Amino acid sequence: MKEVIISGRFAGQRLNKFLMKYLNNAPSSFVYKMLRKKNIKLNEKKADGSEILSAGDNVKLYLSDDTIEKFQGSPKNKSREIDLPEQNYVNNDGLFVENIRTHTHPFALDVLYIDDDIIAINKPVGILSQRAKKDDYSINDAVIDYTIEKHIVDRNELNLFKPSVCNRLDRNTSGIIFAGISLKGSQMLTKAFKYRTIDKYYYTIVKGCFDKELVCKGYITRDDKSLKSYIISETEFNELVQNDSTIKKEYDIIETYFYPVSTNGNYSLIKVKLVTGKTHQIRAHLAELGFNIIGDMKYGDAESNSYMKDKYGLKSQLLHAGDVYWPEKNIRIHANLPDEFIRICEGEGLRWQPGTQEA
Repeated sequence: MKEVIISGRFAGQRLNKFLMKYLNNAPSSFVYKMLRKKNIKLNEKKADGSEILSAGDNVKLYLSDDTIEKFQGSPKNKSREIDLPEQNYVNNDGLFVENIRTHTHPFALDVLYIDDDIIAINKPVGILSQRAKKDDYSINDAVIDYTIEKHIVDRNELNLFKPSVCNRLDRNTSGIIFAGISLKGSQMLTKAFKYRTIDKYYYTIVKGCFDKELVCKGYITRDDKSLKSYIISETEFNELVQNDSTIKKEYDIIETYFYPVSTNGNYSLIKVKLVTGKTHQIRAHLAELGFNIIGDMKYGDAESNSYMKDKYGLKSQLLHAGDVYWPEKNIRIHANLPDEFIRICEGEGLRWQPGTQEA
């Protein structure tokens, strides 16, 4: 017999889902059969698997050790072994923080916020949010390694719950990215992003004189061949639907707020509030408005991209998720602009002062 006491980290999920993770090599038919025969009980009572687990619940499996071992897969450590020296660093608040750059980490994880359920990371440019290929090392992998190293998650429990990022940023977009480090945290974040109760603010530099606030609504679609997103106005969308109602499913409604921060007439620093969050929404929306993000090779302007590359060595879009406000939790998180961003602001005479970017 095996007894499992449910910790707060695994509370909030259905018993059947927990069991399918705990006995991850077992067919669902076996799990339900054991529940029917009372070989698996919840709090000493018969269960059907639909029960929602709470912290402190007692799950007993009246199965032989051999059967449990047979149906339990070994958790896999997907971290890449990379030999890098350990160092220390100072975070955005000027606080000394132990650097977690170890043999499993090819980059330092800049932790902006952490509690029992969620973690917020300042993602650098060039790092994936989640793996695109088997050999990638992403923010998601780094969060898993971090929670194991800090004894937040037990390596042997990874088959029951695995920390995971809940919002994604493009590889070459920097800034705040969230991950749930408990089931409760993942559920909270998923709900908050789904119902848009987290306010997200980005910073970027665009070509042109952007000197007035804009609230832009429209419809977005994505071309799978070019991997580009395209935006049309509400009027254009309505005309398309009038002619062919089936086209509606190809488009998603989007909403973006743009705020000017500073301009030199040729280039402008702006702040963006992302209401909806579709792929390439900010980049495509600004290109549609005629204010291309500098360094953006997909939606940008060739002349300004060449100028910025020659003068500053800029090789990718300058877009940074700098501020987040979560009213429900009264959480405000700020990620300082990357050095490259600041260097271009100063070089182009765009007024910017550290600590004045708050939402």
